Amino acid sequence: MKYISTRSGAPDLAFDDVLLAGLARDGGLYVPESWPQFSANDIRDMQGLSYQEIAIRIMLPFLGGTIPEADFAEIVNDAYAQFDHPAIAPIKQLSDDMWLAELFHGPTLAFKDYPLQVVGRLFDYVLKKRGERVTIVGATSGDTGSAAIEACRDREAIEIFILHPKGRVSDVQRRQMTTVLSGNVHNIALDGTFDDCQDMVKAMFGDESFRDAHNLSAVNSINWARIMAQIVYYFWTAVELGAPDQKFVYAVPTGNFGNVYAGYAAKQMGLPIEKFIVGSNENDILTRFFETGTMSMKPVVPTLSPSMDIQISSNFERLLFDQYDRDGKAVAKALEEFRESQSIEFGQGRWRAMQQDFEGFRVSNDETKAAIRSVYEATGELLDPHSVIGVIAGQQYEVASGVRKIALATAHPAKFPAAVEEASGVHPALPSPLADLFEREERFDELPNNLDQMRDFIAGKLAERKAA
Repeated sequence: MKYISTRSGAPDLAFDDVLLAGLARDGGLYVPESWPQFSANDIRDMQGLSYQEIAIRIMLPFLGGTIPEADFAEIVNDAYAQFDHPAIAPIKQLSDDMWLAELFHGPTLAFKDYPLQVVGRLFDYVLKKRGERVTIVGATSGDTGSAAIEACRDREAIEIFILHPKGRVSDVQRRQMTTVLSGNVHNIALDGTFDDCQDMVKAMFGDESFRDAHNLSAVNSINWARIMAQIVYYFWTAVELGAPDQKFVYAVPTGNFGNVYAGYAAKQMGLPIEKFIVGSNENDILTRFFETGTMSMKPVVPTLSPSMDIQISSNFERLLFDQYDRDGKAVAKALEEFRESQSIEFGQGRWRAMQQDFEGFRVSNDETKAAIRSVYEATGELLDPHSVIGVIAGQQYEVASGVRKIALATAHPAKFPAAVEEASGVHPALPSPLADLFEREERFDELPNNLDQMRDFIAGKLAERKAA
């Protein structure tokens, strides 16, 4: 299994090299040269397996022999040992045709734990094998940061720097990052939006001398290993609900497009998925694109679902790569045009093809609050303001008889207590391991949206750590 860049200007790499590289040298994202295939019988044979067992089966082909199966099985089993539900990703029925997959039973209460607990251990394994160290630099709109920090804290071969948009994440999200006082963890509050954080990370990767001097790597969903591990819960939920002899529609609250792109990958691998419902908040660039065929930038506005306050969805580039028949130079040209004009049409044929797989729904702040309240009153389920967008988007989409809809619950309601309480009248309590979160000491640095200052800060911190 080799991996190729979506911009066709970087060398093909094996899995372990892609893991450590994160972003391709040409600024593109790595994707597998071909999709592993699972037949109906292969999927049927997964029935009755645990989440961990399915995870090993799904991910092993992507490794291309770079990690022995026994070692990888140990990594996977260890990654999910600390999750607080025996099913790892339990499924609840909300209505006759709607199910909810709870993806918040990991240590930081968000779906990012499902890939990053695996990815952190993969880093550890490969780096020890090679005798190398890396500097992980990541941007977060709220949940990736805490999940990445939890996965990488106290690991000897890793220094991790996480950028979050100052004042644009919830207090719980911020504290889950800034109260981790491990020496190898560095939190940065950037004066800007998530898109600014993401652009800053990409700029540092684009500076080859800086990248090489500090051996940069990534944990955002620009890193293929993140997507690989997220494919698993699509197979798990579908198998639990009758795949391959059952068809599905998935409703996914979406910002950076990584979560729903993992579902697209699962479909390419053989899972019987008819449609992906992309739930957007008022930062609705994806919904507007699927409606009109035009992708156009607007200013980011703060909402009740801050992890989705994004206008540049990085993983959309991976989908475009397939739509451009894997012509990376054409993808690079299109994205350059988009950056310059802030508006683009990719062609009627490509737009219609993407509409076959994706449909977008936007949900306002008022609709989000109303939905939290109505779902709670109807089912007793308390949903956070991201998960409920997936649910309400799924509810609005009509399916044929017998097709099952699965909405992905991406975060625990206690991560957004103010919004949930305002909507439902119920204050969601943090689970016991995080009960004292607001009593813990915080540590973070505030920096302006300036690349030179960011590079100097990171280089200085690394020098301090090396001298200590």
